[in-house]
Amino acid sequence: MHGRWLRLEHRHDGNRLVALVSAELSAPAPWPGVQAHWQRALSVPSTSAVDPAGTSRQWHYLDNESDVAATGMDPVGTLLCVHGNPTWSYLWRTLLAEATSPETLAAGGPWRVIAVDQLDMGFSERTDTFRRLEDRINDLSDFTDALALSGPVVSVGHDWGGLISLGWATRHREQLAAVVLTNTAVHPAGFSLPPALKLALHPAVHKWGTTTSTAFLRITHGLGQPSLAEDVRDAFMAPYKTVARRAGVGNFVADIPFATDHPSRPTLDAVSDDIRTLGVPALMFWGPKDPVFSDRYLRDLLTRLPQADVHRFEGASHLVQEDRDIATPTFAWLTQKVLSQDVPSDAANETTATGYTSMLAELDSRRSDTSTAVVDMLPDGHGTRTLSWSQLSRDVDDLAAGLRELGVTSGKRVSLLVPPGINLTTLIYACLRLGAIIVVADAGLGTAGMSRAIKGAGPDYLIGIERALAGARLYNWPGVRIAAEDFTPSSAAAKKALFDVAATVPQLMANGRVVRLAGTATVFTPPAPDADAAVLFTSGSTGPAKGVVYTNRRLSAMRDALKATYKLEAGTALVAGFAPFALLGPALGATTVTPDMDVTAPRTLTAKALADAAAAIDATVVFASPAALVNVVATAAELTPAQQKALSDVGLILSAGAPLALPLLEQVQQLAPNAALHTPYGMTEALPVTDIDLPGIRAAGVGNGVCVGTPVSGATVMIAPVAADGTVIPKPTTEAGVTGEILIRAPHVKERYDRLWITQEQSTSIPGWHRSGDVGHLDTEGRLWVEGRMAHILTMSDGVTTPVAAEQAVERVPAVARAAVVGVGPAGTQAAVAIVETTPAVKRSGLAPMPLATAVREAARTVGLQLSAVLVIDAMPTDVRHNSKIDRAKLSQWAGRMLAGKKAGQP
Repeated sequence: MHGRWLRLEHRHDGNRLVALVSAELSAPAPWPGVQAHWQRALSVPSTSAVDPAGTSRQWHYLDNESDVAATGMDPVGTLLCVHGNPTWSYLWRTLLAEATSPETLAAGGPWRVIAVDQLDMGFSERTDTFRRLEDRINDLSDFTDALALSGPVVSVGHDWGGLISLGWATRHREQLAAVVLTNTAVHPAGFSLPPALKLALHPAVHKWGTTTSTAFLRITHGLGQPSLAEDVRDAFMAPYKTVARRAGVGNFVADIPFATDHPSRPTLDAVSDDIRTLGVPALMFWGPKDPVFSDRYLRDLLTRLPQADVHRFEGASHLVQEDRDIATPTFAWLTQKVLSQDVPSDAANETTATGYTSMLAELDSRRSDTSTAVVDMLPDGHGTRTLSWSQLSRDVDDLAAGLRELGVTSGKRVSLLVPPGINLTTLIYACLRLGAIIVVADAGLGTAGMSRAIKGAGPDYLIGIERALAGARLYNWPGVRIAAEDFTPSSAAAKKALFDVAATVPQLMANGRVVRLAGTATVFTPPAPDADAAVLFTSGSTGPAKGVVYTNRRLSAMRDALKATYKLEAGTALVAGFAPFALLGPALGATTVTPDMDVTAPRTLTAKALADAAAAIDATVVFASPAALVNVVATAAELTPAQQKALSDVGLILSAGAPLALPLLEQVQQLAPNAALHTPYGMTEALPVTDIDLPGIRAAGVGNGVCVGTPVSGATVMIAPVAADGTVIPKPTTEAGVTGEILIRAPHVKERYDRLWITQEQSTSIPGWHRSGDVGHLDTEGRLWVEGRMAHILTMSDGVTTPVAAEQAVERVPAVARAAVVGVGPAGTQAAVAIVETTPAVKRSGLAPMPLATAVREAARTVGLQLSAVLVIDAMPTDVRHNSKIDRAKLSQWAGRMLAGKKAGQP
């Protein structure tokens, strides 16, 4: 069929083309994923200036109109899909298929989907003219006029088709219902041309790369993540098999209007400005690995369409609709934003305006207080640096004034790459003063994880220590760069140039100080309670780290939950050995000190460092991660009598991040005999959720999972039962003993996930609740037991099993230090495999020795689990922030390779 199609088009015989398509409606689909009856052809009168008067052009397009008719329902709207270069309407086949799926019909009704082949592209007519951006927008308008397309219409675009679809949208506002975009750009916005396009435009390369050869097409098709199947590659190549049919590909590249004097630049400028006034819902799906339309274009689009919902698919590239399923979420979004025209409130996050107290309230109330607010422990025992409440308040205002002078204003995102301590505390509260949004992606995520996080958040400003500035330069992190500290005079000029630094924090603070000392009062407008305040990144222990957005109200609610649960009154002296809590110290009115440790590596906290920090402020409260406390116990023998006394004066120890085993807690209790030991359960999305103390853990005893206690002040917990196939039944219950996903409701639950619309919708898909992704149950006393992650459930032939109870049983085997139980094999028939880390550690990973394997199997049987295999490993893969959460997903893949006799490598 392809050859016949091409011959007809070369003769520009519109009538025969229409006849051919009509005759082929019942033929087998010529390309994978395309139904033959979707193919259409239309003769369209042209009003383009490049065509003589009276010219008609022949368009090929895909249209699911007959599928809609077969449903017996009227379409609820039309998606007008525009491809870019060098693809064609085939790109949108999943939208055509999903538009009349049972799920879409049940959600509101069928959608008509029209995917065009632009002129000179796909199987549309080759016009032998050079069509510029204005012509292409005009061409699309001619097409929709000829089709008599009526609203509501959703424009959908990709690549340069995104710009063209938006041009159409600005000229058809009366029909426009919404805008959907995938990797595209609407303006250079001060950027230079991406290297790939520079090469494609170079006179020595352009014609050969885009037209004479198939290089441009093959490179584009090679961007698939994962690689495109061979038949899909063939389908994308089908319209462009000859040099003559690739002329439009070359012309499209040549019409990229990056230069200000380019003929298409006026149209580009007009469209990019006009879309700012499109008051319709917008959705953007993005592949961050795109080498051309990178995140910088997403950030630019968000300044023009600030109402847009965004989902970034980590790992996806330019052909995002090939890399990931965008069809299902597109129609779910359309149902929510177009059909209902109302976003349902999330009762899991609902709070009222009553009782809100700013995070700055405590700081503002202590402007004349000369007592200590923040203490830095200087490295290697070289004493301390302290700041009083009055000094902290003054410095926060001075720095805020300096930052504002540089351009940091309300709503701007500021990435803070500074270790906990006085500098970070001052920066955090200066940003809160301005209403700027702090972005916290700590080095504990690892270089790759932190880079993904920073690029995903897209900060406007980046403030960092020298090492962070070097990373920003190396990995091209976004944001105006500010050095956290002054450089030495001898190197200042060179390093400012090297790192492209606009200012240093001491300089900005000095600028603000000048204004204050001049007697000019700096006035700051209090940020709105429901304005975004922070983007905090998760640990990345269950996939790429996710940005969690908190408003000012929700940050304050987190503070209030901690204050009410643990009676943290003003005057508390807090050792923040767990970085997130350093943020809350001043808001609690607590004197705060960070121990001498690498906060990105919790295991670097020693007993001596913890004791010295406690002594420096006469600490009453200690926050520390489980991994940190492990090392504190391991190094306790080094404590002097004075250091022991400092720890004995601590009244409360909190450990968050992962559960602590009872023996470790009891060892910590020996170090701090007068402290109440609490292990709150929570997550970046809601901290804390429940709480339990050491006596409570003892009273709960051994059970299926880890007992994490009862809900904290303001929080509610329920369970969504798990079905036999591992899916969740969306009927929350508090019935004792029912295993399922843990659901949370609290004023301090996150506002949303940042630029992860799909993830956010999934997390709130049970109305009124945040779905935690953890699995567990409630007991008869109302206590919550955590049994692992939903992703770690084993779906075996005899039903569903959670891993934690078996892991706890196995860890009671004398030679076992840590254990993980994972499922290997297809869902529904998985085999249970235990992987153990031993004491001493094994030198070679593999099958466990028979005596150990027997003991492990017997331990697992005590909780009703029959193991299929037992493996030993030298060290468990864990998340890099806490050093305590075992990555069961990696272990499952590793065990599968190991048991299959393949080269397993490291998990």
